[in-house]
Amino acid sequence: MSFQEVTAIAPPGDSGPDRSVVRFAFENTYARLPERFYVRLDPTPVAAPRLVRVNRELALILGLNADVLGSPDSVEILAGNRVAEGSEPLAQAYAGHQFGHFVPQLGDGRAILLGEVMGRDRVRYDIQLKGSGPTRFSRGGDGRAALGPVLREYIVSEAMAALGVPTTRALAAVTTGEHVWREAPLPGAVLTRVAASHLRVGTFEYFAAQRDTEATRILADFAIARHYPEAADAKQPYRALLDGVIARQAQLIAQWLLLGFIHGVMNTDNTSISGETIDYGPCAFMEAYDPATVFSSIDHHGRYAYGNQPRVALWNLARLAEALLPVLVQEAGSEDAALASAQEALAAFEPQFMAARSAGFYRKLGLFTERAGDGALAEDLLERMAANRADFTLTFRRLCDAAAGPEGDGGVRALFADPGAYDAWATGWRRRLDEEPVEERAAAMRKTNPIFIPRNHMVEAALNAAMREQDFQPFEELLDVVSNPYEDRPDRERYITPARPEECVTQTFCGT
Repeated sequence: MSFQEVTAIAPPGDSGPDRSVVRFAFENTYARLPERFYVRLDPTPVAAPRLVRVNRELALILGLNADVLGSPDSVEILAGNRVAEGSEPLAQAYAGHQFGHFVPQLGDGRAILLGEVMGRDRVRYDIQLKGSGPTRFSRGGDGRAALGPVLREYIVSEAMAALGVPTTRALAAVTTGEHVWREAPLPGAVLTRVAASHLRVGTFEYFAAQRDTEATRILADFAIARHYPEAADAKQPYRALLDGVIARQAQLIAQWLLLGFIHGVMNTDNTSISGETIDYGPCAFMEAYDPATVFSSIDHHGRYAYGNQPRVALWNLARLAEALLPVLVQEAGSEDAALASAQEALAAFEPQFMAARSAGFYRKLGLFTERAGDGALAEDLLERMAANRADFTLTFRRLCDAAAGPEGDGGVRALFADPGAYDAWATGWRRRLDEEPVEERAAAMRKTNPIFIPRNHMVEAALNAAMREQDFQPFEELLDVVSNPYEDRPDRERYITPARPEECVTQTFCGT
């Protein structure tokens, strides 16, 4: 059966007498939790919703008919003007450490969870509207989102999905026909976001701060059932939950670093229990390699710089362990035993992260069997890249050609301010490659070293065209290339090129 034939099938959720409106077949479990976990409310209607885009691939996974999802009646749901059948809209409560400072109540200030659906892959997904109006947690904000940040999250989250990184995804984007007021009036929009769940480290912190052990236990049981069912059979299920979150975060942060990705705001309320990348605000992909790179306009001291992300992730996980401590004490039998258990769990983060990072860099270099000295070889390259301002993505992509023979060195050398720095490293690399099987080496490297990333200047150009001229073609073209990041496309060469000095975008901003 072809892909076209599959997409033509009307999923069960879209059958029935009214085929003009999407039917999500909601099965809501979070709404069954005690009401101190959330606030029930409907989205705030907007003036004139208009569809920007529907993610047809994701709609298929969710068992939705993309054509129906893009219908005028369905757009009313995606904009918040109409509540879908079976939806139980709510804003989730959570707390969080923001730049190291604890805020006891944050919550969904501009997002509303519509409900949960079971995908065709038998995975349960949250369906959430971002920019859907104020909630009790808005803290004086308008609860709205501007078009630019909505499109940024759409582009970057879909790029991450295509790169194989666990992530929330964008199901649809709509404009509202209204303006939001930031530094200036901006066109408004709503993003329909899909996530394995929206449980955060900050969700646990919220109840820990209130010393609500009962709620902590309920939440932990919910997280186990939703994301770590194997933990339910463990001798100490809550310790197993902590172990599971730590392992997934170690893998996730390693994947970020292997792609040059910088999240921008790694607060505990932006750290997902499921191990997905969540909340794309001032995020960016690094061009010239520098571990100190920061893009967020509000990160004045580099707390969330590229190279600091593993350290921050561990700090965030320590806050999760603290929040879980009351149930860990009950499980372990004493506070001392619980503290020792939590510390043991946290100590596993660094070796898991380092193993994932090292294995990833070895693959990027075409080394498929680990040998003594491989770690030093990889670190030596990174140091030379940093000293020479070499583009992170292009360096590793062009190494795919260089791995086939010295005739491919020219493309890599051109990225180094001092080409001799690459030459000196490549000599040792070639000796190491001689110990590896040659067959399919370059092809395998091309599957782990992308050619396309959402380069910051290209993202900004696409957002500006959409916001200023209502021209969505640059957005569509950029989304097209980053959705196929490993595929050579000579007709899209301009998306590969790093920014010229006058094109550089050095700051990104929170917005959705």
